[in-house]
Amino acid sequence: MTTQIQDQIQARRTFAIISHPDAGKTTMTEKLLFFGGAIRDAGTVKAKKTGKFATSDWMEIEKQRGISVTSSVMQFDYDDCRINILDTPGHQDFSEDTYRTLMAVDSAVMIVDAAKGIEAQTIKLFKVCRLRGIPIFTFINKLDRQGKEPLELMEELEEVLGIESYAMNWPIGMGKEFLGIYDRFNNRIEQFRKDGTDRFLPLTEDGELAVDHSMIKTSYYTQALEDIMLLNEAGNDFDQEKVRNGKMTPVFFGSALTNFGVQTFLETYLQFAPTPQPRKTDADVEINPVTDEFSGFIFKIQANMNPAHRDRIAFVRIVSGKFERGMTVTLARTGKTFKLTQSTQFLADERETVEIAVAGDIIGLHDTGSYQIGDTIVGGKKTFNYEKLPQFTPELFVRVTAKNVMKSKHFNKGIMQLVQEGAIQYYKTLHTEDVILGAVGQLQFEVFEHRMKNEYNVEVRMESIGNKIARWIQNEGDVKESMSSPRSMLVRDRFDRYVFLFENDFAMRWFQDKNENIELFSLL
Repeated sequence: MTTQIQDQIQARRTFAIISHPDAGKTTMTEKLLFFGGAIRDAGTVKAKKTGKFATSDWMEIEKQRGISVTSSVMQFDYDDCRINILDTPGHQDFSEDTYRTLMAVDSAVMIVDAAKGIEAQTIKLFKVCRLRGIPIFTFINKLDRQGKEPLELMEELEEVLGIESYAMNWPIGMGKEFLGIYDRFNNRIEQFRKDGTDRFLPLTEDGELAVDHSMIKTSYYTQALEDIMLLNEAGNDFDQEKVRNGKMTPVFFGSALTNFGVQTFLETYLQFAPTPQPRKTDADVEINPVTDEFSGFIFKIQANMNPAHRDRIAFVRIVSGKFERGMTVTLARTGKTFKLTQSTQFLADERETVEIAVAGDIIGLHDTGSYQIGDTIVGGKKTFNYEKLPQFTPELFVRVTAKNVMKSKHFNKGIMQLVQEGAIQYYKTLHTEDVILGAVGQLQFEVFEHRMKNEYNVEVRMESIGNKIARWIQNEGDVKESMSSPRSMLVRDRFDRYVFLFENDFAMRWFQDKNENIELFSLL
């Protein structure tokens, strides 16, 4: 591999933004794109009346509701680095999409609402990052509003998440009295609502303002100095190794909505964020990013990003080597080889053809139905598979039919395309072949219904069959169709595997007592 390609790989920073809904994640994404010059006007999610929508919210239902329900991929350059941001859905009903996205990044940026602190979805996503040892950088948002005391928020981070924290900067005041941040890392004060370099005030060696300023006379400045003294004496020391291993999180304060503290965060993040990391195969072999041979895995499939063309895009995280448009690759699952001629890079729904990409980049491949989530593609002669991506066991189930039976062709096509994206799972009954869909959360069904109508022109009828316990079977050959009953319904999934849908725990235990030879298992 040439030195030039190695340098390009070292310049990559690929991260996901995670948070509880409404903590400001999508707004933060917009502001980062703004600093990267990728967009000229950062419209906020809230600005629906103006007709402006977040760049990362491209799906129609996202624009209507002002929420993210799909992971978006965006790329821009800043300070000699090429940054790949994956904006994930905050809503818990879409956690499976988020979990898979976290398999494709090298670090995560966790957004915390200063008023609400650590929330339920944040805890779940943090645990996934911890499991993978992903470095986490924390941005405590909405300092322009009244919130919890900064020391309380730091304590919450450590106690609730069990991670050491280090404040890279510290707020001076809050809400209407928010004056700025005391930047420990850059040894300066950054003033709120000031533009250009004028917003920075230097500090002395003792950590106090080096210039005469009206801020000195305020109690907020005095309080900030006292807090900083306490952090210096009793707080954690900054440890880059711990940050790299996901055991310490650097903490930044600011306000994404008012674009304050975001640039300072971005510049500091780029100094400490990891470059593309090695990945393990299912044979526990590590593949180094600077290996000559190209390889990557598909972590997401999205239908109809361009409704005019009814397209499907497979999102690939490049793990090693260099991608060149037109190159021949092998799909490890099937052993088939083919040329990658249609490849794109993204700014949400805007895309352009990509000729060359390297380890750390996310690219989109035109998909005619060949790919599945979790597939590995390899450019060399030796094929292998990267570790499996998580798949959740659904809990909610509905029976689905087309309102207009004349549209059954569109109905079946739409369902299969949306199922392949991974948010909903497909089952059919054994003899009547009724279509049953399973999901982790109710909102996934609402999005499915909306997209079937808007993207496939098919109105659907959904009949809830309630919560079920889905279990697959290790020894399928021992299963008899006569084992199916109203309380333990036997169906097939989209891979034609048997699945039991049990009414409740009691029904599952009763079945196991009667059929001890049947080995059941769940997904995640």
